[in-house]
Amino acid sequence: MSIHIPQRILIAPSGFKESLSAEVVAQAIASGVRRVIPGVQVDEFPVPDGGEGTAVALAAATGGELVPLTVTGPVGAPVAAHWARLGGHARGTAVVEMASAAGLRLVPRDRRDPGETTTRGVGELIAAALDDGAERIVVGCGDSGTSDGGAGALEALGVRILDADGVQIAAGGRHLSEAVRLDLDGLHPRVGEVEIVLACNIHNVLCGPRGVARVFGPQKGATPEQVEHLAGAFDAWAGLLEEQSPHGSTMDVRTGGGTGASGGLGAGLAAVLGARLAPRFEVLLDSGLLPNVLDELMAVADLVITAEGAIDFQTPRGKVPAEIAMRARVAGVPVLGIAGSLGQGAPTVHDIGIDAIASIITVPMPLEQAVVHGEALLRDAAERCMRMVLLGSAMSARAA
Repeated sequence: MSIHIPQRILIAPSGFKESLSAEVVAQAIASGVRRVIPGVQVDEFPVPDGGEGTAVALAAATGGELVPLTVTGPVGAPVAAHWARLGGHARGTAVVEMASAAGLRLVPRDRRDPGETTTRGVGELIAAALDDGAERIVVGCGDSGTSDGGAGALEALGVRILDADGVQIAAGGRHLSEAVRLDLDGLHPRVGEVEIVLACNIHNVLCGPRGVARVFGPQKGATPEQVEHLAGAFDAWAGLLEEQSPHGSTMDVRTGGGTGASGGLGAGLAAVLGARLAPRFEVLLDSGLLPNVLDELMAVADLVITAEGAIDFQTPRGKVPAEIAMRARVAGVPVLGIAGSLGQGAPTVHDIGIDAIASIITVPMPLEQAVVHGEALLRDAAERCMRMVLLGSAMSARAA
């Protein structure tokens, strides 16, 4: 009886939000795989998705550098952030990782009201890249802790958002409903000279039943009442952008793809700055910023393992495992998905090409405990999965 043992495995995960970076996730899974198949060739490709770690990954891959900067954090206090000055073939491109200035991890758990957080720090990073002479700015949208429609970022770039008395509105998405006029006289002078691209989940929209307030507000700490208030504020903000911003009348501010990215940052930057909203993997994987090795690694793999913090009904809507499954299906390679948790609608991922899924959690435990022991849980889960893979191979060989 001859058992087929995978000879080459590609590990292409996302990070686990507020817990583990994609690099650490890949390393932990690889360690668990090698417990079962010590000699297997493992290729690790942590997938940049616009969220935490994106600027680091792109700077490292292009021979660029991180530029540290203290900016205004999502709750108003200063935070240590960064942007990336890319090198090599991507010289002249700056990468602003919005999560480094306004990520959910920067919002204390007792202050998680997305109606009060600000993207001002994101605008400060963009301004720094403009002042540095960047010719192209890529803004990675992911892991945000804000829902202010991009208002804070615009204010940091010189836009004044005024109420009926001509006073600048307070920070936070809940105050967008008070805005009646945009004053663009102080807009950063280089905005019109550079290309600004938002690498975002194109499924996220600003308004409507699937608008960003209703889909992501609860994840950012909003109560049902706060969600509806924020949704109404976004409706008002969309109307203002359509009427008064330079590009608002030429785009679908309310339901255009990506307008809801990072709590509406997409809508604000596209309507006022003319930023292009593009599918994040198209920008980060296929536009030439990174060496194009993912599909090459997939073509020679016997198995692909992907992972994210939660596999659920949202996974098929532009998450990393969905992108990996799509590419693996083209290559004809089976896919295993490992998650911190399996949520509502998790089985729907089988329809997009993920052949099997598993959770790292085997016994009930508090989220805090799972986060602390995340690496060990991932290693153990990968080991269990590989033992199941070998069991299936043994059964197949016996049947043959």
